[in-house]
Amino acid sequence: MNWQQLISNKRLGLEKYHQVRKDDRTEFQRDYDRLIFSAPFRRLQNKTQVFPLPGSVFVHNRLTHSLEVSSVGRSLGNDISRALLQKHPELSGSHLSEAGAIVSAACLAHDLGNPPFGHSGERAIGTFFSEGKGNWLRTYCDPTNGDRLNEREWNDLIHFEGNANAFRLLTHHFKGRRDGGFVMTYTTLASIVKYPFSSNLAGGHAKFGFFQSEIPVYQRIAEELGIPRQASVEGSLRYVRHPFVYLVEAADDICYEIMDIEDAHKLKILSTDETQSLLLGFFEEERQKSIRKNLQYVSDINEQIVYLRSCVIGCLESECVKVFLDNEEEILAGTFEGCLIDHISETPRRAYKACESMAYAKIYRSKDVVDIELAGFQVITTLLELMTEAVCHPEKAYSQLLINRVSQQYDIGAERLYDRIMAVLDYISGMTDVYALDLYRKINGMSLPFV
Repeated sequence: MNWQQLISNKRLGLEKYHQVRKDDRTEFQRDYDRLIFSAPFRRLQNKTQVFPLPGSVFVHNRLTHSLEVSSVGRSLGNDISRALLQKHPELSGSHLSEAGAIVSAACLAHDLGNPPFGHSGERAIGTFFSEGKGNWLRTYCDPTNGDRLNEREWNDLIHFEGNANAFRLLTHHFKGRRDGGFVMTYTTLASIVKYPFSSNLAGGHAKFGFFQSEIPVYQRIAEELGIPRQASVEGSLRYVRHPFVYLVEAADDICYEIMDIEDAHKLKILSTDETQSLLLGFFEEERQKSIRKNLQYVSDINEQIVYLRSCVIGCLESECVKVFLDNEEEILAGTFEGCLIDHISETPRRAYKACESMAYAKIYRSKDVVDIELAGFQVITTLLELMTEAVCHPEKAYSQLLINRVSQQYDIGAERLYDRIMAVLDYISGMTDVYALDLYRKINGMSLPFV
């Protein structure tokens, strides 16, 4: 791969107008603005990050998380582009100088495909088909046209993945909308595909980058940007990552791990001593002394944690920039393995692992977090059961009532079974936690609209 080809401001769906429009905003800044003003982005404010949203103590939701990831991503992109332009002066006329804007926009979009109720929502959808009440669809034959789900389409459902769903949301031609979805630039779109392979290669981790319906779109982007296709089993598709994916991933890794620790402290899941010990662990002794001295000027405990958190994020950002630059050749060759965090210096890497261990032991298994996951499973499973039944048997009176609730942009009445099921997933995954819960209560007769 080469930087000249990897960074293109060509827009999906507007290829014939490429290079026509000129104004003070770059195309990549336009991507960022388009996402900020979009309805799916606004809905992230009512989607769970880790902790339940209601409560007197404000914690992160998907919206605040995405904004913070975008901020760190911008820093990573700017630092990388500055260093690479010094190293490769021949690239001074390229779009490499806009890496910060590209990575920042991709970071804004990275969680757009996540369903309600955090990562438990993803698991609820996948297991509904693989081991739940949706398993009947594997062998179902549409009596009107004989259509069935093939093996690759079934893999999309049982491995449902928020990253693949984000790519679909940004690129799919929904009814009544323009071709090209959000009409984003090719490079911004490629930068969010963390797992650039099809669902039949998802394996035990259930991770992949695009549904069967979006494979032609990703192939077009990969060909335009010169992203190489890798050898894979027959009937599957695998590419190497776009280099900027590593920066988006690093920004996400930095923010969710460190901000979860801060939230856990606010919620008193972690003590102040535990939190300070975890965050100071990222630094060598001399740097720790300097930080401790600065902490003496702040008496507010929460502000002390904020200061420590900012020091840690700055440390990890610098470490990830160094790893990227040191491994530029391997990244461009598609041979770099793992994520940037895996290759940082020993002291911060060990501290990061300690935060991971603490998070799994005390945060992700806390009663409040588990309760929201249990509730999310029940809500999403019920909605999926009713909606999949409705689109397979639309002639039933109750099915018609459910279908009439669905926005017209979702092609619930599509001819192909796969397209109808995907429309159901588009509808449900786009819901906020509150909307999904409200609909669940109304369907079950627990809540009635005012008459």
